[in-house]
Formats: sequence, structure tokens, C-alpha cells
Amino acid sequence: MLPVLENGEEVLVGGQAVMEGVMMRAPHSYCVSVRKPSGEIVFQEAPLQKLSEKYRIFKAPVIRGVGSLGQAMALGIRALRFSANAALDEGDPEKKPQEISSWMMTLNLVFSLGFFIFLYKFVPLWLTTHLGAVFPVLEGRIAFNLADGAIRIAIFLAFLYAISFWKDIRRVFEYHGAEHKVVFNFESGQPLSVENAQRFVTFHPRCGTSFLLVVMMISIVVYAVAPGESFAARMASRVLLLPLIAGVSFEMIRYAARRRGGLLAMMTAPGLWLQRITTREPSNDQAEVAIHALNRAMELERAQGGEPVIA
Repeated sequence: MLPVLENGEEVLVGGQAVMEGVMMRAPHSYCVSVRKPSGEIVFQEAPLQKLSEKYRIFKAPVIRGVGSLGQAMALGIRALRFSANAALDEGDPEKKPQEISSWMMTLNLVFSLGFFIFLYKFVPLWLTTHLGAVFPVLEGRIAFNLADGAIRIAIFLAFLYAISFWKDIRRVFEYHGAEHKVVFNFESGQPLSVENAQRFVTFHPRCGTSFLLVVMMISIVVYAVAPGESFAARMASRVLLLPLIAGVSFEMIRYAARRRGGLLAMMTAPGLWLQRITTREPSNDQAEVAIHALNRAMELERAQGGEPVIA
């Protein structure tokens, strides 16, 4: 879940499901809580400075979105590494805990980025190009990019649905549901508790899943006006324009969130439907982990002098 709707004194918490745990983030702090195989909850927490407070350029529209998303990705990788290391720790004091090295995480990141570009950029473009050779109607720039976008979204949905059957991914989706329930609990003003959190649904409008769908829709428009007609030029534009598309998508969600009405409902509805795949009902133990992460993050936020205000 992306805390992309922050504005002024508003404090919107967000988070991310990790292996057997949850990362919760407030504007200036975060905490990753993970349940080890022994049942113990371990955590990692730290203050978190906004890029816009450190570098003025990240206050500019579009650029602030790129900066926020880049920081969220870096934090997400840090949280995943902590959770993976916790899963490897067998709790034997006589054995040195296994850890995932930085180079392994870097290699995984490079592979993931390459896989993303191949599956969501190269494959749709390749298929659309070959379809265009068979169906002349796709020769037009608008028709071509509409078909390319439709194939991209279809691949995305099919991939999510397929991995949802994996046992380990299903566990992550359960923690994803726990994260959303606890955020709803926080936003309601009710005391954070497993009982209160479990009353809420697992579908939240600020989920990163909704953001991804907005990115895919915006990319159709951007690619339609991008120069270049050859396969190589189109492929290059799909890679080079990623930061711009992410920044514009960020601004659209931010704008819609400030004017809560029909536009926001239209933008978030597909993401809410998709969360029927990416979230699952969590157990009480999983909700407890999410509450632990949020409580620690908010305690650290208060220690820095900020007074949390629910938007």
C-alpha cells in the first residue's frame, strides 16, 4: 500500500506484505515485523526521511512521484531481505544464522527488473507487432497501442492469478490482507486490536495494486504519442518513459484522492476488484503481526515529534 496521498498534516500509513510478516510505514518511520518459525515476532525499525525534505527537486510535480516510488522500492527490498533472513534463522544459538547477502539481493533485483521488462514490455509489443501484420486495422497508432495495452493487462492478470495458487504466495497474500485490515482499523480511529481489525475487509483503495493498473492505463496514452514507428524505437520508448509514466500516475491518484468522488471511485474500482486475487483473509496471528508493525512505526513517528492525524 502506497502512502502517496500525504499532504500537509495528513498522515496516511501504508505498508507491504513480506515473507511471514508485514512492513508498515508512516511518513517519517517504518517497521518490519516478522513471525519466525518458532512463533517469536522479530522486527526492524528506523526513522525515514522524505526525499522532498532532503532534496527540494522532489517537491516538483511528477518528479516527487518518481522519488516517492523509488524510495518505496528501496524500502521494500530492505524489508524483504529482513524477512527472508528471519525465515532462515532456525533459532539455534550454536549455529550462525544464515543471511542473504547484498549481492544476492542485487542479482535478484536485476533479474526481476529484466523479467518485468520482458513480460510486460517486450512480449506485448512483439505480439501486437505480429498481429498488426495480419490485421491492418492495428496499423494506426491509437489502435496499435490499445491492443498493446490490452495484451499487457491480460498478461498481468493471468500472471497474478497463476501465482495466487502457490502456497508461499498465498501466505504473502494473507499478510497483504492483514496489512489492509489493520490500516482500515487505524483509519477508523478505533483502538488497534486483532478483534477490531478482523471486522474490516481486505480491499483498500490505496493499495499498490490499484496504482499498477493506473500505470498501465496511463502508459497506453503516453505510448500513443511517443515518437518512433519501428519495433526498436517503440521498445526503447517503453523502457525510457517508465519514470514519466510512474510520475504522472502518481499525480493522477493524488489529484483524485483530494477530490473524493466519482473520479477516485472510477480509478480505484478495478484495483479493488483485483485485490480479490492479491489479498486473502488473514488469521488472527497474521493480524497480530501487522498490528505489531504499525504500533512500532507509530511509536517511532511520535518519538520524532510528529502528531499523527488521520486523513
